[in-house]
This record gives sequence, C-alpha cells and structure tokens, in this order.
Amino acid sequence: MIAIRLVRLIESHCDELSENLVEKLLADSRTSDLRKIPVNELRGRIHELLQHLSEWLLTKTTGDIESKYVALGTRRSAQGVSLSDFSWAFMRTKEHLWAFLQRQGFLLNAVELYGELELLRLLDQFFDQALCFAIQGYELEQTGQHPEQKQLSSAQVTH
Repeated sequence: MIAIRLVRLIESHCDELSENLVEKLLADSRTSDLRKIPVNELRGRIHELLQHLSEWLLTKTTGDIESKYVALGTRRSAQGVSLSDFSWAFMRTKEHLWAFLQRQGFLLNAVELYGELELLRLLDQFFDQALCFAIQGYELEQTGQHPEQKQLSSAQVTH
C-alpha cells in the first residue's frame, strides 16, 4: 500500500518535521497560546506522534485515541491553552504533513495519487477523532470532571 510508504517517509523524517512544526506553531498568531506549554513538552509530544504515526493511523483503536486525546485536551486546558489555539494546532499539523509530502514530489502517476489520497483520508480520520476527544477533555477540565469518569460512562453506553 502506497499510503504506508508515505507514512514511513513521515516517520523517517520525524526529527526535522517535529522541529519545523514546533517553530511554526510558536510563531503563528493563531497558536500563540501554545507558548504556555514548555517547549520540550510540545516538541516531545509532536515527535512522539510523528515517530509512531503508522501505529496511530493503522493499529490504534478509537478507544486508544480517545484515552490519549481526552487526557491531552484536559492537560492543555489546565495549562491555559485556548481551545481555538489548540484546534488551530491540529489544523496546522495536518497542513504541515501534507506540505511535506507535496515537497517530496509523489504526484507522479494515478496510483501514487491514489496512495496520497488514501493517506489524506487516514490522516483526516485520525486528526478529526483526536480533536473531538481533545475537546471532550477540555470540557471535562472546565466542568471539574475527571477524564476517567467520562470514559467510563462512554463505555457503559456502548455496551
């Protein structure tokens, strides 16, 4: 599958991509609240995501994404990062990855174009779910609930 090859390309360039993305996010007026996060924490979080992107896109369950991103949303809310800045960071991350793939020149034929479209679909699905769960974490922080309480009630509803 060509999409896997493209994800592996992102993973193999995760150091450079992480560093460049952190610089962009900290300089962008739409994500200025990210400056409230210690730079090493922000860099580490982005690097961890990009280094293991294939796992997040292909093997992690919705429950895995929920657990990770509800907790992240709760943390960012507690750090004083506005929800709009946090949401823009998700958008900028997707844009950054897509721009990287475009610079690599993979639009050579219809098969490779299909692979890029498949990867874009996987990225969109992952980031959309992650953002929704992170927003849920923000809401929990705002209401004083613990993420575990909400996840427990979510699990009870689905079973």
